[in-house]
Amino acid sequence: MVERVTVTPAATALIEKLAAQHGPLLFHQSGGCCDGSAPMCYPRGEFKIGERDVYLGEIAGCPIYISGPQFEYWQHTHLIIDAVPGRGSGFSLEAPEGLRFLTRSRVYTEEETDALDRMGAPPRGPGAMVAAQRA
Repeated sequence: MVERVTVTPAATALIEKLAAQHGPLLFHQSGGCCDGSAPMCYPRGEFKIGERDVYLGEIAGCPIYISGPQFEYWQHTHLIIDAVPGRGSGFSLEAPEGLRFLTRSRVYTEEETDALDRMGAPPRGPGAMVAAQRA
């Protein structure tokens, strides 16, 4: 099975720290102008998942979604969530930590692309995480 998203050890450490402070978390890969294309971290339940949002999987125990239009651009790339020094967005929980989440990516290999094609389209919408866990 090919994963659509993974997480670095640095990002895992930051996620664990934030989860200890804020409880269960959720990520949304932004594609908006104000946040650039930063992965945004929220307390779970404080960000409304839309019907077009695509469920990518979990990182460090947190669900991660991407906007539908952004997924169309990035569907051929494996996303890697990292944490680096710098100030995060004011909307994302890591903003006061002196670190920010960053998305790195690489293009899927032909074998991975074939496997993803066999897996079919990823689930969308607010119930996507539950549907994916049942599959």
